[in-house]
This record gives sequence, C-alpha cells and structure tokens, in this order.
Amino acid sequence: MTRFTLRPLVALALLAATAPSWAQTMTVEQARKQVAPFYEMLNQPATKDIKALSEQALSPDWKSYSSETDFKGRDGFVAQVGGFGKLIPDLKWDIKDVLVDGNRIIVRSEASGTPVGPFFGVAPSGKSFKIMTIDIHTIKDGKTITAHHVEDWASALRQLSAK
Repeated sequence: MTRFTLRPLVALALLAATAPSWAQTMTVEQARKQVAPFYEMLNQPATKDIKALSEQALSPDWKSYSSETDFKGRDGFVAQVGGFGKLIPDLKWDIKDVLVDGNRIIVRSEASGTPVGPFFGVAPSGKSFKIMTIDIHTIKDGKTITAHHVEDWASALRQLSAK
C-alpha cells in the first residue's frame, strides 16, 4: 500500500473513532435539564410565571411548529399555554422518554388533564384525557430555537366525549 493510499484510510479511521463524541453533543441527563423549563411551563401553567420560564428556556426568536409551515413565536406560545392553563387547571405534561441526536432533543411525553370549559367543541363533563405527545427540540447556544410537536388531540376528544 502506498503512502498516498494509507493517508485517506487513516483519516477515515480517525473520523470513525471520534464520531460518537461529535454526533451526540449532550447526554440524556443534560437534555432532560435543558428541556425541563419548557415542560415546567406546561404543568399547571395557571400557577406559573410562564413568561419567565419561556425566557429561561427559549431563544427570543424561538418557533413552535405544529406543521411544516404553521408556527407560533415565543409570545404566541406563552399566550396559548396561559389559555390552556385556564381551560385545564390540572394540565400535566409527564416526560416518558428522552432521546438525543446531536443538538436535537426528542421527547415522548403524556399530557393529561380535566377541562373546565368547552374543549375543541366538547362541553366540560368532569372527564379527563390522557394522550401521547412527541416533541423535537433544537438547541443552539444553550437555548431552544425550534420545537416541532405532535399531540394526539383526537384521542383526547374521544376520551372526553365517550358515553
């Protein structure tokens, strides 16, 4: 093997050996700490200073995507969470699983609560819901810059309207 053939192989071997250190920039425990203020906002939000928690966790230009094109900024999200806090005073967001992929944190969680007012057209009945949610948070400079999320609100409506 010539010297010129060996160099690329050595470089490739070094790159492969160091891949885990740059592919995953934070541990699961660090990721949990990073997203904790975000989920703290979602747990009984009527009892919290949501704005302060959002400023702690989210960049000023943070975007929350519910689809590829629809998003809310930080202030819009704070208003939405405040509304949910009034509508669902016992709202709870329980983290079930956290995965890390570079600067992205994937969270599988369970949202539950008992609406005290009309919820997506369903009158309050004292019934509660429990649904699965998935969030993908992107982190930059210690702050969350985007969140893509999916909540199973259809299951919540079925649970709330069941006879």
